[in-house]
Amino acid sequence: MKRTVGIFFLLFSAQIYSQAVYEDERYVPETDTLVLEKLNEWQGKKFGLLMHWGTYSQWGIVELWSLSPEEYGWCERKKGSNPNDYFTYKKEYEELKNTFNPYKFNPNKWANAAKKAGMKYVVFTTKHHDGFAMFDSKYTDYKITNVGTSFSKNPKVNITKEIFKAFRSEGLWTEAYFSKPDWHSKYYWDPKFPPMDRNVNYSPEENSEKWNKFVEFTHNQILELLTDYGKVDILWLDGGWVAKASKTEIIDWFTKTLQKTEGAYLKHRMVNQDIRMDELVKKARIKQPGLIVVDRAVHGKNQNYLTPENRVPEKTLPYPWESCIISGGGWSYTPNAKYMSGREGIHMLIDIVAKGGNLLLNIAPSPEGEWQQEAYNLLEEYADWMKINSSAIYNTKPIAPFKENNICMTQNKKGNVFLFYMAEEGEIIPSEIIVNSINPKRGTEITMLGFKKKLKWNKIKEGFKVEIPQELRNNLPAKYAWTLKVEDVNQ
Repeated sequence: MKRTVGIFFLLFSAQIYSQAVYEDERYVPETDTLVLEKLNEWQGKKFGLLMHWGTYSQWGIVELWSLSPEEYGWCERKKGSNPNDYFTYKKEYEELKNTFNPYKFNPNKWANAAKKAGMKYVVFTTKHHDGFAMFDSKYTDYKITNVGTSFSKNPKVNITKEIFKAFRSEGLWTEAYFSKPDWHSKYYWDPKFPPMDRNVNYSPEENSEKWNKFVEFTHNQILELLTDYGKVDILWLDGGWVAKASKTEIIDWFTKTLQKTEGAYLKHRMVNQDIRMDELVKKARIKQPGLIVVDRAVHGKNQNYLTPENRVPEKTLPYPWESCIISGGGWSYTPNAKYMSGREGIHMLIDIVAKGGNLLLNIAPSPEGEWQQEAYNLLEEYADWMKINSSAIYNTKPIAPFKENNICMTQNKKGNVFLFYMAEEGEIIPSEIIVNSINPKRGTEITMLGFKKKLKWNKIKEGFKVEIPQELRNNLPAKYAWTLKVEDVNQ
């Protein structure tokens, strides 16, 4: 019986283990003072850009997940000459490096658009789970700079370096997304054995020499990025299943996951994969003092902030967090992708900021190295709105109850309170706005950002009522959401 249960726990795992972070997840606060200072500064930035980009963009698939032999929909193989033959498929996938030629790559254009939209940092996929390095790593030939790639002679061939340089020149922070699993490395997926799922395909504990070579390889690549690519503000690690786990932790994790999935059938294993994160982080911060580390979905001190994936929490959270959200299509390039509207995007940013989080918005470049026009259109919508309203977004914190009906709330360090009236599709702001949960101090000024005149307001039994004059209603300073600034409130 014990043997059966042990095998059961080792053979199954859950989709959401690596895909989501739950509101009730434990958080271990950082103690390094330099990191804490930087983390506080990051929390004030509120809006960032994520880019998933690699050879997989040529096939327009869900990144590299079709390489993982799991029964999830996003792992389905639909491309290649023979999708039903796994090994042929993997060979053809890895040969995509030979035809990957993003000859229209212009990171300065991206950085300029991101800055105008109000984004303050960029997270770029330097290496995803397939192991293809979008930087000039000396520890692998499976990289963008390899002489076999179509792009190898382009002066901008070191894509990560070019992106970091372009975004830094616009004043944005640079963050290195790096995948801990590496499905190309012979020290992770040993070619002598077929892969079983996303995990290492051998027992690290029974093959410690091989596993240690993989750990060394991983540390070396990360330290390369932190040595040769200028100032890196955040190390954003993906592949949360690559982590140290005892048998007790595996059983505890499995039990909680089973409860959250309401008994859903689980399709991949959980394996003890000690990547020696404490050691890595110590070495990393020698290279980059104050470096923020995000070891995603791994409980512990090396997850400096949490990252709910493609969803927004329902409430404020008691720790630093960031929702990473798809802007259109999928995480990676999707032909003819449908993007969120300006109204949807701006309301999402407001909602996240009011709850104390940051929005990390994903835009996926094409195989030619371009963004789709709809992505630029969305960023232009942000740019127009942020010109008027950004002071209510940056360096703010939640104020209870954070939202009342369709009005979200933030507060800055001066004690000013901002009330975002989020309009329904086609709605014009009403002539009177009533807020029950906020009480302005007697004599305080209330204005609308983008409108110079003070607004008339009256205290009511619970809260206050503010008048919106017709001249303002006829000529609103922004679209989709309007911001009332209350100079001071009774706390």
